[in-house]
Order: sequence, then structure tokens, then C-alpha cells
Amino acid sequence: MKTHLQRSTSKLTEFAEIRKLSSFWVAAVVGMFALLMTVAVLQYRSTSKVTEATEARNGNNVESLMLDWHLDFYRQFSGICVALQVGPDSGEHDDWRAYRERYSRWVREHPKMVENLYIWETSHRTAPRLMRIGTDQEQLKATDAPQKLTQLLQRLRERSQDITEGLWAWELKESTHVARDTSRSPKNPITGWQFDQNVPAIVHPIIHHPLDGKDNGVGQAVDWIVVVLDLDRIREQILPEITKKYIADSEYELSLGVGGSSDGLIYTSRKNPNSTRRDADATMNIFGPPPESTEGYFWEAFKNRNSLTGLEWHKFSGPVWFPVLQYAAQQQPWTLILRKQNGSLQGAVETLRRRNLITEALVLLLLVASMSLVAVATHRAQRLARMEMAFVASVSHELRTPLSAILSAGENIADGFIDSKPALNRYGNIITAQATQLIDLVDQVLLFATSRDESGRYQMHPVRVEDILQSVHLNIAGLLQRTGSSVEQSVPADLPYVLGDRSALTRCLQNLVTNAIKYSPPDSKIGIVAEDYNLGISGRELRVHVRDQGIGISPSELRHIFEAFYRSPRVISAQIHGTGLGLALAKAIVEAMGGTLSVESEVGKGSTFTLHLPVPPQENLDQEIYTTTGWVKQG
Repeated sequence: MKTHLQRSTSKLTEFAEIRKLSSFWVAAVVGMFALLMTVAVLQYRSTSKVTEATEARNGNNVESLMLDWHLDFYRQFSGICVALQVGPDSGEHDDWRAYRERYSRWVREHPKMVENLYIWETSHRTAPRLMRIGTDQEQLKATDAPQKLTQLLQRLRERSQDITEGLWAWELKESTHVARDTSRSPKNPITGWQFDQNVPAIVHPIIHHPLDGKDNGVGQAVDWIVVVLDLDRIREQILPEITKKYIADSEYELSLGVGGSSDGLIYTSRKNPNSTRRDADATMNIFGPPPESTEGYFWEAFKNRNSLTGLEWHKFSGPVWFPVLQYAAQQQPWTLILRKQNGSLQGAVETLRRRNLITEALVLLLLVASMSLVAVATHRAQRLARMEMAFVASVSHELRTPLSAILSAGENIADGFIDSKPALNRYGNIITAQATQLIDLVDQVLLFATSRDESGRYQMHPVRVEDILQSVHLNIAGLLQRTGSSVEQSVPADLPYVLGDRSALTRCLQNLVTNAIKYSPPDSKIGIVAEDYNLGISGRELRVHVRDQGIGISPSELRHIFEAFYRSPRVISAQIHGTGLGLALAKAIVEAMGGTLSVESEVGKGSTFTLHLPVPPQENLDQEIYTTTGWVKQG
């Protein structure tokens, strides 16, 4: 009853400890998972912010480059406007000769930009005249309108009633999207100029002054200055020069087209002129939005700034230049197209994002691996600590039992209870057996400690398995007698020598045979079989099998049985005494001899442990000694 109660108490204590440890590990795993999720979310947010910052930086760089290009191109256009000096009074105090002189001076310094300069006299309602202004002393002379100017001249004639109407000539009459601010008037030499992108040409309404300076009584009707630009020279000289300044050594390509399509391409720096808006990284309407629109007012206030951080940089309009004459509601503007040469900016940003995510994922995996290793190491340390405590308890018990027997026998002898020689012999045998058991236990612990010390060495001599088994049989004779077990050997007489330390190999085999007896029922038969096994090209090995009829080992326990201090829960429950060092020591010894130790087992039927010892060449083997440091010739 007492033994049963002790077993129940032990099981309840073990169950409570297991439950406590399980709760701890569940809490630890949940905590680590929460920590990893927090780190993952923070890493993802960090990557998103880095991606956004990279995209914003790319956007600022692209905007800055395109706006610088835009400003340089604007200087080319605005030069002729400034040179003609159509001031805030819309030419009220100038005549045609003044414009001719200014134009002549400008052409001498800038011969590349303008194809022709015309005066379109629309103040003569019945017979408007188109006069070409030459340079130097050339006279103004009427000329027929070129075909490409027909649409433009018709629009200007329709909007020549007065200066206010002329300043709004760019707008479609059907357009009602914005109310006109008639109080606005030209404020600088550029204001009032309007651009026709189809010709291309820039025009400005001027108050009529005849050549003789006399007022013909035509009222407020206006005439027009028409500056026809040389598109071929713009395409072949001006645009390449400007573009080279900004992308000569950069990773970008620039193109200029109508609406950004390849069909309306005006200029491109690409070798393959198929840049379209679909594959562009950024597009910009280079003439800007209409000056009375909301975006136009925005650029009135911000056109001197270097970046457009408040706008979507993939598609935006430049600062307002000249209003563009609108001939259709959905008219496509001149568009500057920027593209990264290799891939796209958005693709580069996505590649950076993916690379950052992969890097952070790897860091997270390393963190998971590190935490897992720490958890495993902690678990193993705790498990080892429990095993060591169990070992201490087992050793204490193994020491206490023979010491108690020796003490009891000694007290009986000392007290005079033993008065016959047979009884004295019997007590002497008890003391000798228990002392032998103590010595064996101490030797085993010391040998295990030596096996863990790398400085330990074994003296390797040629030995015969028969001699080792004979020593084992002598050492376990008392154990066989007490348990009633027997050993059946099958050892051929012609087995080869093996190299090994005889005492160490004896201890190894003795541990295996002792375990076989210990875990088998009384009166069991222990089988020992030795054989010479040919491994083919790998050589030969000597195999020694130790078979028992014991309780067997479950598959889940097989991977642990060679660990130091490990004892099966079933063995502990069955109160089979032991230290948990026997198999660990046997494995360490046989591996030090260059061999291996294997096991096969079936629960309820028994186990078979096999020593695998390599067989060296047998020639002159008896003349040599081998240590773990090498061969040594006998002197």
C-alpha cells in the first residue's frame, strides 16, 4: 500500500510539473509570436515609408529636371516676344517700322528661331491684309497667306473687335468653364502673346497704327503680329541643345510630342522613337494650363519654385507661358515625355520595395531562428537540469543501497550476532558484493567523466572478442546468480582481432549485458552473438549482438536512450534502478574505438544492441600498439 501511494504521489507531482512547464511554454510561444508580429508590422511600415520617400525623391528629381528643361525652352520662345516690345499698351504708340527695326536687331543675334514675321491687318474689315515684315531696309509688302496659316488667320480675324477680345482669342467661343476677368490687362512683355501649336506660331493683338501715323477712324479694332516659328530648326537644333544640357550623362530620355503619342512626336533623344505616354515615367504640358484656370492661378503664384511636391509628378503641367489657341474641346497639348532608359522609375521603386521586404523578411526569419534556438537551448538546459537532478537522485540511491547493506552487515558482526563461520562467510560475501557494486558504480561515473574529457586517451591493442566476453562473464557472475538469468554465447573461434582498449571495451559490453539483465524478467536468457561481417569495398567489421527478452523500447524513446542521464518514464515508474549513464558511456567508448553502436527494439518483446567494430589488416598486428594519437612500434 505504501509503495502504491508513493507511486501515485510521484505521478501527481510529475504531472503538476509537466502542466506548469506546458503553461510556461504556451505563454512563451504566444509572447514570441506577438513580438514577431509587432516587429513584422513595424518593418512593413518602415518599408512603406522608405518606398514613399524614394518615390517622392524620384518625383522631385524628375520635376526639377523637366522644369529646368521647360525654363530653358521658355527663354528661347520669350526672346522674340521681349525683342518686339509689345508693351502693356499693346503697341498703342508704335508703328510697323518700329517692329521691323526691333525684329531686324533680334534676327541678327538669333537666326535660328523665326521663319517669318507678319502683320495681319484685321482692322480693315472689308479687306484685311497680310504683310510680311523683312529685315533691315526691306519694305513691308502684302503677301498671300500660306496654307498653314489659314486657320490661324481666320481665328484672329474673328477676334479683332477690340483689345479685350483679342487677348482672349485663344479661347473657344463655346467654352463656358470659366468667367473672363475683363479687368486684367497685360502686365509684362510676355502677357498677351498666344501660341498656335499647329503652325507653330505666336501672335499678339496690337492697336492699329497706319504707316502714315494718321487715324483712319477705325475705332478700337486691332491688328495682329504673327511670328511664325521654324519647326525644323527647333527640332534639329534648339531641342537637341537644350536636351543635351540636362540628360547627357543621366539615365533618362526626353521626348516632345503632341499629346505624348508617338504619332505626334516632334523630337526624341531616344534611338528608337517609339516613346508613348503609356511607357512614360512622367509627362508635362509644357505650355501650362489656361491662365484663368485654377491650376493657372496656382502657377502664377508658384512658377518660381523648383519643385511641385504638391502635385502628382507622373503627369503635370508646367508654369503658364502663353495661352494655347484652342480649336477643339479636347485639344492635345505639346507634351514633354520623360522615361528612364532601363525599365521605369516606378519599376525601380517596386524593385527597391521588394528587395527591402525580402531583406526584412530574412531578418525576421533570422530573428525567428534565433528565438527558436534560444527556446530550444532553454528547453534542453531545463531538461538537462532535470536529468542531472534525476541522476544525482539515482546515484544517491545506488550508493545508499549497498552502503546500507554493508553497514547492516558490519553492525551485526560487531554486535556479536554472527557466531558461526558459515554465517560469517555469508556476511563477508554480502559486504564484498556490495563493495564491488559501489566500486563498479564509481568506476562508471569516473569513466563517463573521462569520456567527456577530450584529453582522455585509450591504449589500443589487438584484442580478441572471446577474451572481452570472458571478462564480462566474470564481472556479472554475481548479478546472474541473483537474478537467475543466463547468457547464451555464439562466438566463432576464428574471429579476427580488433583494435581496442580491453578494459574500455569490457566496460562497454558489460553495460550492455547488465542492462539486458536489468530490464528482462528473472530467469531470462541473454543472447550474445559475434560475427565477422564483410562490408565489400568498405572492408570488414566485427559485430557483437546483445539480445534480451525485456520490456523493449518505444520508437519515441529510441532517439534519447544514448543521451547522458536519460531514463525512460516507464523505467522510472517501474522503479528499475540506474544512473542513465550506461548506454551513453557505451556509445562514447565504441565511437572512440572507431566503431558504432546501434539498436533495434520492439515494445514487449525485447531489444538488440549491436557493437560495430572495424577490423584492421591482420598482418603483423600483434607487433603494434595504437593510441588515439597514432601507431607506436613496440620496442
